[in-house]
Formats: sequence, C-alpha cells, structure tokens
Amino acid sequence: MNQTLRKHNPSAKAGRLVPVAALDQASILEAYRRWAGIYDTAFGGISSKGRLRAVSLVNRLPGRDVLEVGVGTGLALPHYNADKRITGIDLSKEMLRKARDRTRVDGLTNVQALHEMDAEATSFEDASFDIAVGMFVASVVPNPRRLLAEMRRLVRPGGDILLINHFAADKGPRWWLERAMAPASRALGWHPDFAMDAIFSTEDLLRIETESVPPIGIFTLVRLRV
Repeated sequence: MNQTLRKHNPSAKAGRLVPVAALDQASILEAYRRWAGIYDTAFGGISSKGRLRAVSLVNRLPGRDVLEVGVGTGLALPHYNADKRITGIDLSKEMLRKARDRTRVDGLTNVQALHEMDAEATSFEDASFDIAVGMFVASVVPNPRRLLAEMRRLVRPGGDILLINHFAADKGPRWWLERAMAPASRALGWHPDFAMDAIFSTEDLLRIETESVPPIGIFTLVRLRV
C-alpha cells in the first residue's frame, strides 16, 4: 500500500480547541463494557481503513517489537507481518477477552501477550519496544499528554510512535457537529472535540508527519520519530 505522510503544518488557530468534557477511568471502563459486544459491528467498518493504514506503516518500519496501545477487540492483530512481535494492552477486560479469542482462533503466534493495563502508566521497562502504535485511543484516555509521554518512554531511541485517531476540524460543519457532541463524551467514551494540541506539544506539532485517512478524512495517521 502506498502511503505518503507529510510534515504537519500547525494551524495558526492551534490551541483554541480543547476537550470540554473530562473523561475518567470509570466512565471509560463503563463505556467500553457497553461497547464490547457490538464494537466490531458498530465501529469495525468505519475504522478499518485507518487500522490497515497504521498496520501497513508498522509493517514497513524497521524494528521487531511492537506495542499496540488500546488493542481493544484485536481487530488489527491479524494484519501484522509474522516477523513483528506484538504486545497489546487495554484497560477493558471485556474488550481484551475478545482480542484473546481472536488471537487463539486465528492462530496469531506473533502476538506475544495481551495485558489489562493503564496506557498512561504501564509496568514495562524503559525502551522496551521499537514501535508503539495507538489506534483510536488518544481521544479516549483521561490525560492524552501523559499517554504520549508514556509511549515515548517505552520506545527505543530511533523508534516510532504512531497514532491513528479522529482529530477535531478547525472550522466548518464538522467543527459545529463535534462541538455539539462534546457534552456526550462520557457516554460515548471518547472526545468528539479532540484537537491535536491536546496531545502534542508545540515542538511535537512541528515534527510530526500526518496523513488523512478515509472515509472523508475524518481520521488522521500521525508519525512521531523518537
């Protein structure tokens, strides 16, 4: 698959969009307890191109040890190359149960472990992985900056942090829709109004590479080299 990530050009309006409804672990766990049984049906289709783009980039990057943050039901797991050693983490035991079933049924021997773990405070040692990839998790965690700091801690020098996520529009109808949905963040389990500067520092925004992903560009693949 041909992918072209471009240097990100921060908007002059960066900083004006921040999530307006806070999330916490309890609301996240409750949301994904509800979603677990229907997640693949409800979100698997619309998120599939984003997952495949992220996995395709992981497969083309150097390095063997991969951490998937927010592995969920394991939708991405069958698509990694066999030479990648995958460790997945998620806060939801209900989602992880489905990921473990998928790993067993599909015979995914390159999946090393699936852990119930807080992505903002893992128990892994520093520099444990070559690549850390977070799929649709940045707008879910209570403290996005802490998530990024933890992913940076876990990736070896010269490695990569990848995120595929929905980021809020700067203007237009989508901006109004995202702001209107924002108060429902706790029920949804994610932030519709999540902006890039909610997770990336000004310095990081100048360094990241991004690619808009279908459908209609509502997801963005981001690469940050460590």
